[in-house]
Amino acid sequence: MVSWQELQGKAHGFGYDYDPGSPHLSHLRLKKRLGAEIWSAVDRSFIRKGNCRVLEIGGGHGTITELAVAAGASVTVTEMSEASAVELRKRFAHNDRVRVIHDRLGDEILKPESTFDVVLCVSVLHHIPDYLGYVKSLVDLISPDGDLITFQDPMWYPRRSRRNMAMYWACYFAWRAFQGNLLRGLGTRIRHVRGIRDQRLESDMVEYHVVRQGVDEVALASLVEKQFTSTAVVPYWSTQSGVLQRLGERLSLHSSFALVATGRGGTTVRPSAGESLRSAQRC
Repeated sequence: MVSWQELQGKAHGFGYDYDPGSPHLSHLRLKKRLGAEIWSAVDRSFIRKGNCRVLEIGGGHGTITELAVAAGASVTVTEMSEASAVELRKRFAHNDRVRVIHDRLGDEILKPESTFDVVLCVSVLHHIPDYLGYVKSLVDLISPDGDLITFQDPMWYPRRSRRNMAMYWACYFAWRAFQGNLLRGLGTRIRHVRGIRDQRLESDMVEYHVVRQGVDEVALASLVEKQFTSTAVVPYWSTQSGVLQRLGERLSLHSSFALVATGRGGTTVRPSAGESLRSAQRC
């Protein structure tokens, strides 16, 4: 049987384009929101200790890595996909503040010799079957007063209204139709509704959240809140189409969430305006 890790690598092989199916990469407002959270986390680390070590899980082709580097951090970025790891190494070949790890099974980084000041999981947790267990392991890698940021995961379906879910699926299938692969999307959805999951197909296993009805943001927050000074779940609307993204925002709908946990085992330092300005001058 092919493992879910192998299917991840296969689904994101050579020639794969992350942007069309990734609202946080294609929509400027979402990208800015994520960038602001990363910048704040890096800022807090510089205020505490004068530097920042970021661990980014699942870096794709490096768009988010660049945000962290621009904020002044040194970044260790992992990828299950060999093709994406190759692309990352090419993109940051001349940047000594970026280290790329091809983590084929996703667990190599869980046994490091060092800790990190900020851990980023951007559009990652919904791909992992035991995402709560994985996050628990990641928290152990965060240094005292460090931060955890997750972004672009779908909110738990049973907690959302019928209107919300109807809009969510309508936007999804409208985007599929525009992409020219509506039948594939319908076939995958029908199998999931019937409780069928073909473990040979990337489409059934890569977007694992569809099988288990999203990512439970409440359970995730409960898992980490006792270990951080501040933990916040930030819901927002997210869909692939730019037009439908603006519509969902105008209707004040929520479909995805970010989790921002700051100050592991200590007191969170909040930068003053002057400190933020000095941080901005680093890049």
